[in-house]
Amino acid sequence: MAKKILEINNINKSFGTHKILDGLSLAVEEGEVLVILGPSGCGKSTLLRCINGLETFESGEITLEGESVLADKKNLPKLRQKIGMVFQSYDLFPHLNVMQNLTLGPVKAQGRPKADVETEARELLKRVGLADKEERFARELSGGQKQRVAIIRSLLLHPEVILFDEVTASLDPEMVREVLDLIGELAHEGRTMIIVTHELQFAKAIADRVIFLENGKIIEESQGKDFFASPKTQRAKDFLTVFDYSTIG
Repeated sequence: MAKKILEINNINKSFGTHKILDGLSLAVEEGEVLVILGPSGCGKSTLLRCINGLETFESGEITLEGESVLADKKNLPKLRQKIGMVFQSYDLFPHLNVMQNLTLGPVKAQGRPKADVETEARELLKRVGLADKEERFARELSGGQKQRVAIIRSLLLHPEVILFDEVTASLDPEMVREVLDLIGELAHEGRTMIIVTHELQFAKAIADRVIFLENGKIIEESQGKDFFASPKTQRAKDFLTVFDYSTIG
């Protein structure tokens, strides 16, 4: 039986009088790919930010391998390195080139040898077809290239869990596939991932488990493809895109 690596217990989060997460609880097993679906404003991105310690919450607890995410703020930077996050907006440093963006965290935050990190970064850049881009700046890259660099940046920190927050939402349609293919490869490697997406065909192909959020609560939860066969998921089906990722895997 796979071990629970991440546990979320009765999380409550509000912005002013607006309840964003309402007593939400779930657990993620090591190597599991969990996909989170739901309408805009239902709490998907806020949940990811709470998991990574980027947002506080009023009550409840989030633990990674038994260690509370927010219990010790002094330990938060170290713990956050175990929870990688890839944002919709890439968040690359514009004044640094690709290699500098990739090596900054592992070298400065983790104290790893720069030469070792650069070697690993080059291997990953080659893997995603960006071997010739290490000296380019973010403004010289396409959206799909920026997002692949952002994913590599997260991988270089060797996280226990990777969070993906609508990583294709800002991309042109032709760039979506190259990013989702990379995430699919990571899933097949056994990476533990939590993915917020509107790409339902992709979710169907990749997810071990799917949850559907509405008004800060889990209203539907099923194993992988069973979710999409359920008659209760019409709201989720409203988010289907024109892309067909059913051949992935």
